[in-house]
Amino acid sequence: MRVGLLGLGRIGAFHAATLAAHPLVDELIVSDPVRTSPHGRPGDAFEADAVVIATPTSTHAELIMKACRLGVPVFCEKPVAGSVADTVKVLEARAGNRVQIGFQRRFDPGYVAAAHALRAGELGELHRVHLVTADPAPPPAAYIPLSGGLFRDCHIHDFDILRWVTGREVVSVYARGANRGAAFFAEAGDVDNSAALLTLDDGTLATLQGSRYNGGGYDVRMELAGTRRTQAVGLGPRAPLHTTEGPSGLEPPWPDFVARFETAYRAELDAFLRSDRSPCSIEDALEALYVAEAADLSLREGRPVEVTEVRR
Repeated sequence: MRVGLLGLGRIGAFHAATLAAHPLVDELIVSDPVRTSPHGRPGDAFEADAVVIATPTSTHAELIMKACRLGVPVFCEKPVAGSVADTVKVLEARAGNRVQIGFQRRFDPGYVAAAHALRAGELGELHRVHLVTADPAPPPAAYIPLSGGLFRDCHIHDFDILRWVTGREVVSVYARGANRGAAFFAEAGDVDNSAALLTLDDGTLATLQGSRYNGGGYDVRMELAGTRRTQAVGLGPRAPLHTTEGPSGLEPPWPDFVARFETAYRAELDAFLRSDRSPCSIEDALEALYVAEAADLSLREGRPVEVTEVRR
């Protein structure tokens, strides 16, 4: 098949190499106003049999809707759009077209194994969940005002994987934040460190921590504590952790999200090319965004927020 790729930034360039090497892809058509790729020819990406969108967030909604109007299956990096209203607009315009959103943790072997173990009853009854997402260094200052804030930009991955692994919905959020680094976060109305308590619809409690300044390296983890055992994701030899009780940090820590989730990024594109269904839909992305919206509102108003308060 012919695949069109829009956007050749960091993740777009990675996707270009993945798609060009895929056995189902006969031709890759790339479109970027500035960059070129050795893995495909420049052209109109919408002339292809399927489209992959890796452009800036502000362009996602318009490009997804264009693909839907043309009846072209589309894979788009998260988020669908920058707001709940625009995400709902895209959902209503989908018109039955296949749309897959890029929440890659659903394809990471560790998260997949944890989900299977929980659903098979190996953990017993789930009582607690803990999530961590911490970047080793912040993104450029110019990006922060456009990011939507730490909960929408970064922790939305945690909210999605929490729903997917547990099979439960978040009903309330109490979020806090702090500014411990560069002034441009506060100037943009954002925070660079975060913590939150989330309550799931069956009463399970989940805690969340995050940072834009994790000096040890890229740190993404999930712990599921059940009545039989606790299952952890992300505690391999490259986890940026050091303990006083024994060996840890046996290998260099993950430097960034691309290195950490390389296998997952390849797997999600493989699923997009081979399947006629969307393992992560616009509806899924909207549910995660609702949680992010509730977290952001909680941060700003200093109170617990019910997710129903932000639903539309």
